[in-house]
Amino acid sequence: MNITLIKGNMTELELGDMKVLFSYRTPVAACILVTTPTGDTWHQYKTTKKWSRTTSRHISQWNPLGGAFELKPQEYFDNLVS
Repeated sequence: MNITLIKGNMTELELGDMKVLFSYRTPVAACILVTTPTGDTWHQYKTTKKWSRTTSRHISQWNPLGGAFELKPQEYFDNLVS
């Protein structure tokens, strides 16, 4: 487990093959290694829940793969870290 403070109120938690972005104390995005029969692929997801402008900016700034995010409900992220 590795915790990295990116900037004020923006933190990344790395757990094995998963990185989770926290805005304030809430998990709002993740980058996860997915194993398929054809190989391993990284996928990045962000919450569908509408948070503050600051949290939306945190998600936009944190883009480990440099591409688009797939959308997941907030419960998905809550369950990742519970």
